[in-house]
Parts: sequence; C-alpha cells; structure tokens
Amino acid sequence: MLLYLRLLKESLSFAINALRNNKLRTLLSLLGVTIGIFSIIAVLAAVDSLDRKISKDLSSLDKNTIYLMKFNFGPSEIPQWKREQFPNVKYDEYVALKNSLNNTEQVGYQLFVNRESLKYDSKTVADVNMIPSSFEMVDIDGLSFDKGRFYNESESNSGTPVIVLGYDIANGLFGESDPVGKNIRLYGQRFTVIGVMTKQGAGFFGDSNDTSVYFPANFLRRMYGDNDAMTPVIVLKPVKGVDMDAYKAEVAQKLRAIRGMKAGEMDNFFINVLSGFTDFIDGILGQMNVVGWIISGFSLLVGGFGIANIMFVSVKERTNLIGIQKSLGAKNRFILFQFLFEAIILSVIGGIIGLLMVWGIALILTKALDFEFVLSFGNIVLGTTLAALIGLISGILPAISAANLDPVEAIRTGM
Repeated sequence: MLLYLRLLKESLSFAINALRNNKLRTLLSLLGVTIGIFSIIAVLAAVDSLDRKISKDLSSLDKNTIYLMKFNFGPSEIPQWKREQFPNVKYDEYVALKNSLNNTEQVGYQLFVNRESLKYDSKTVADVNMIPSSFEMVDIDGLSFDKGRFYNESESNSGTPVIVLGYDIANGLFGESDPVGKNIRLYGQRFTVIGVMTKQGAGFFGDSNDTSVYFPANFLRRMYGDNDAMTPVIVLKPVKGVDMDAYKAEVAQKLRAIRGMKAGEMDNFFINVLSGFTDFIDGILGQMNVVGWIISGFSLLVGGFGIANIMFVSVKERTNLIGIQKSLGAKNRFILFQFLFEAIILSVIGGIIGLLMVWGIALILTKALDFEFVLSFGNIVLGTTLAALIGLISGILPAISAANLDPVEAIRTGM
C-alpha cells in the first residue's frame, strides 16, 4: 500500500513537472479534455437546472390536471384549418361539467386575454399578465398568499371588481405599504385589491405569478360578452388515483352530449393533460443531453489523443530514468502504474479546469438572469470520473511501452 502511495506521489510530481516545464504543450494537450468536460457538464448542469425549475414551477399543479379547450398543447394530426374552426368552450359548459362529472376534485374556468396596464394614483405598471378566472383556480393553481385572500364563489359568479396582485405588481404600485383594501384602475374600471400572492420567482414558461393578477372572469364576460378576443379554457382537476383514460373518456362523452354531437362525429375540442406537456418537455431535455454527449465526445476524443501524446513524449524523455529504475529492480507493474497515474492526474487536472469554468459561468448566469444554475455534486463526480477514465484509456499504450522497455537498451538510448 505504501509503495502505491509513493508511486502516486511520484506520478503527481512528474505531472506537475510536465505542466511546469512544458506549459504551452501540456495546456494545449489538456485543452481537449477541458473542453469536453466543460461541454458535457455544462449541458448536464443546464438540463438539471431547467428540470428543477420546471418541477418547481409545476409543483403546485397536479400532473393530471386537464385543460379543455379548442387548441392543443402538442402536435396534432388534425389540420390547422380544421382546428381553427373548432368552437371555444363556453361558460355554460363549465357549469354543466362541474355539476355532472364524477371523480373530479375541482372544475375551473379561465380566460386567456391580452396584457394590460394597472394604475394606482400616479403610478402605472405596464405589460401585466391577466388571469381572469373562476374562484376554483386558487386550489387548482395551488396559490398561496402574502397578504389578504382570493375571491370567493359569490364574487366570482357575480363578476365583482376585486383583484389579487402578484408580488412584483403589488411592490411596483404600492411599495412597502399594504395594498389590501386599496383601489386600482384596470379596463377603465375601479378594482379593489383583496390579496397579494407569495413571491414565486421567475417562471421557466415566461410569466410567473409575481407579474400576474387574478380577477373574476365574469367581470370581463359582463363587460364584453364572450368574444373571439378572449380564449376560454375549462380546467379540470381529477381526484387522485383516478384512471385517466376512463376519466378523459367521460369528459369527452359529457362535453359531446352537452354540444349535441352525433355518433361518429369528430371531437371539436382538445383534452390537454398537463403530464403530456411535461413529458414533451422531458423529451426536449433528453435530446439536449444527447447533443451534449455527442459534442463532448468529440472533444474528449481529441483530449485523449492529447494526453497520449504527452505521455509518449514523457516516456521518450525519461527512457534513461526508466532503464535505471528497472536495473535497480523496479518491476514492469511499477513502471506501468507510474505512467498510468501520471496520465490520469494530467487528465483530471484538465477536467477540474473544465468544472471550474462551468462553476464560474453558472455563478455569473445565476446573478445576471435571476435563474438558478446548479452544478450538482453528482455532475462534479461525473466530470472528474470521465476525466480520470479518459486519462486511463489514453495512458495505457504509453504506459505499456514504458513498462516493456529493456533496461539495458533504455539506459543506452538515454545516454
């Protein structure tokens, strides 16, 4: 054991000497390993960070949540011109489904509308994400509150002009003062602030609750009616453990009956399940991983040749020393491990440089983009292991050639 520790120490010394005595040659040779480790770990760290962010953003939502509307989340076999002819879901359909569906925890109604500006006295916050919805959305979206409350069923049904502000919106309009009970202007009307949502942070899908406001959908319906400028959606939250295929079949059957559709007639609506959307995102992240591995694979291949080149040069430069070691009784195994350890150490140094680059860029991007890039311990271990493996593979042939040198010929050649 002590022998191998001494061997490792000597190999580390030789590796450091190679860096010190031939800086440019060694650094250029290590560049491939550095770029390769940087490429794969940067991609893996980005994918992990995106995955964590998506999981966090969707943590309050049930993956079985269904969005019933005229549009679909993913690709469809139905031609676009045909989809555009589908009717919007209606408020009456939301009410009918709410009263008739089985195995359903909540049924909500929401409108997708244009962004608007909010005003309070002389202050204005522009480009605010509007979420006109029914009262059930507080449970479906899993909202939590810093101040106040959400609107109740009575306020939702009657379209009372009350509003719940995102954290950043409240801060922009009211600063440190309590906005609950204050009046703001929206759509030329006066709204009473009844709640402020808990700070969420930047959302992966664009808007977060921090830059959004909720108010009763029936307020807009009462003002403008049901028109094409607003895209309605019925949101269904089934009970846990329900058979989703059977549940979707029941939803389709009930809505077809409400619309009076005939047997054999094609559905003119889409049942979008949130899990289908998350699976689609997971597929994209998986493809990013594959691309990262391919790019890094070429870089690691170049890096491996660079390490092998360093080691062959090192064997040639130390031929005389190898001959002396062998003449003093050093076994082939000792020489083999000496050069293998040196190759691994050099490669790991290149890998550590790549990891430090990922860590530095992650810190910069986290501060600049308000998005947490995470270099996990698992990715650090993976990067170090990959670098060591490249060093091991690249150093095998040079180490074998050194171990098989004839001591007499080695001493004579080195003189």
